[in-house]
Amino acid sequence: MTAPLLFLDVDGPLIPFGARERPYPTYPPVPSPSVSPLLVRLDPAQGARLAALPYELVWATTWEEDANAWVAPRLGLPALPLVPWPDGPEEPGVHWKVPALVAWAAGRPFAWVDDEIGAADRAWVARRHPGRALLHRVDPRRGLGDADYAALAAWAARADWAAHAD
Repeated sequence: MTAPLLFLDVDGPLIPFGARERPYPTYPPVPSPSVSPLLVRLDPAQGARLAALPYELVWATTWEEDANAWVAPRLGLPALPLVPWPDGPEEPGVHWKVPALVAWAAGRPFAWVDDEIGAADRAWVARRHPGRALLHRVDPRRGLGDADYAALAAWAARADWAAHAD
């Protein structure tokens, strides 16, 4: 069985908006102010926790290639695949990332962690994605925490991979 995909947003889930300015070491150092000063909010322990989950990790972030250049090294993660964002029109009422995530998944089971997930996104995925999907909203003030990791692990461990959205 192929591992489900885990689509990762950066701002909110990995860089919490309520975090202190410098709670963690900044390695590698941020080379200039043009790279986000928010990188100091990344908890390096998140990388090992993400890698321990039974998922194939994929960036789903507006950081785009900068996620591999600046975020992954601070988390101890390898370069990850990156969902490309289309320039086309958006679906009314649906988060602009959703159609691209469903297209990337191509029927594979996936979980998506983001701080901007809503009911319309869940309904859209349920109608258009033939595989299982977990759209897991993360509190952007705290970022990924113990309860989030437990929910992701429990969902991935379910033996029933029937086609439906959770």
